[in-house]
Amino acid sequence: MWHLGTVGFGYKQWQGIFYPAGLATKRQLSHYAQQFNSVEIDTTFYGPPRPSTLQNWSQQTPVDFTFCPKTPRQITHDCRLQVGATEKMAEFIDVLRTLGPKLGPILIQLPPDFTLAEKEVLHRFCQTLPSELRFAIEFRHQSWHTPETAELLRPFGIAIVAADYVIMPKTIIHTADFLYLRFLGRHGQYQTKDKELRDPTADLRRWQQQIKPLLDSNQVSDIYGYFNNDYAGYSPQSCNRFKKMMGLETAENKVLQQGRLF
Repeated sequence: MWHLGTVGFGYKQWQGIFYPAGLATKRQLSHYAQQFNSVEIDTTFYGPPRPSTLQNWSQQTPVDFTFCPKTPRQITHDCRLQVGATEKMAEFIDVLRTLGPKLGPILIQLPPDFTLAEKEVLHRFCQTLPSELRFAIEFRHQSWHTPETAELLRPFGIAIVAADYVIMPKTIIHTADFLYLRFLGRHGQYQTKDKELRDPTADLRRWQQQIKPLLDSNQVSDIYGYFNNDYAGYSPQSCNRFKKMMGLETAENKVLQQGRLF
């Protein structure tokens, strides 16, 4: 099962390009869900959402739609998974359960200075996570690029995020029954968010070559993948490019088809 979409969905520059001109903000998610079957929620990094917000999101999306929320920075960056983090994470997860079956993997993005030297901290934190939910951890320090990391996470069934990001190796390390991919690019490299400013096909081909053996051997049941606007300039088009490459159908709307490529 493929769960593909973008990092966030509420971008002003998408008006008239991805969203029809004049579409009300409250209708954006339901329109988005006609094009993609999943979304990564970045706003939760700045604080937990209200249950009413999650209920509203759920009502606007089809039954097979999935949300992948990012863990609040208070847990990952301020508490650094230590004092108070376990309690705050439990509270965050309780709120997320409002989404029911639409809750996908919860993304845990660690700070750039969180190194392998803190592996015991990470191990203790992983022990507190509920086993019935899926979690994916994104490392942003190269010290974690070692077999030791996979050995730590594999018993928990937690995925290592495979990120196309400037400071980390662009590789898949298989530690769970699902994959979590993030196509990020360098932060802030594009001023606009309404058209692709480079052709990412060659990069996506390299990811395809890594994914194919896992699919052929049935080692993963689900693949979650999210595109940021910084990856190539316009994440909906990059995501659809990847979907076509993987032999998946796209539901590009007429506004998007009439948009510019470069």
